[in-house]
Amino acid sequence: MARYTGAKCKRCRAEGEKLFLKGLKCYGPKCALEKAQARPTRSRRGRRRQQGSEYGIQLREKQKLKRMYGVYERQFRRYFALAERQKGIVAENLLSLLERRLDNVVFRSGLSVSRGVARQLVKHGHVMVNERKVDIPSYLVKAGDVISIAEKSREHISVREGLDTVESRGIPPWLELDPARFEGQVKTLPLGDQVQIPVRVQLVVGLYTR
Repeated sequence: MARYTGAKCKRCRAEGEKLFLKGLKCYGPKCALEKAQARPTRSRRGRRRQQGSEYGIQLREKQKLKRMYGVYERQFRRYFALAERQKGIVAENLLSLLERRLDNVVFRSGLSVSRGVARQLVKHGHVMVNERKVDIPSYLVKAGDVISIAEKSREHISVREGLDTVESRGIPPWLELDPARFEGQVKTLPLGDQVQIPVRVQLVVGLYTR
């Protein structure tokens, strides 16, 4: 399936939430939501009717979650099936799996300005895990893993922008960054209360267990 190549800001306006898809733009006054732009008009009436139902609300939460992490339905269903098989709360397991994606960890640790840019860095071979190149964005990191930028790629503008803005964005407590060495470490696996996103994940679980 082809990856979405349209306007990313349109997706944020459609959801009425910042999905942080545009890197630096999302943190400044140029953000579409900051400028209070209207939501896209296409199918607006139908969308409002859909959001009035329980199913519609659950569906919107699922769409936000998928768009935020850049995954499609088939892959998302695999994450959900794995979350169901694990011990604990399904919603927290699902969120932990998504957070453990290598592209997300590169973004969260401050080595990139967005998940989309981080995905490209991984796919183009700029990212190392435990000193070995990994070019699979969906690779699931483990506690203790060290994620670093390859030495030849450390002057990449996307990496520099990520490190320049990491202080204002913050780093989750389950990660640790050493900017001098261009590397981050997974201290522990992410827990539900350590991940702050504008999505009600429990509603997503309700959608798949209807």
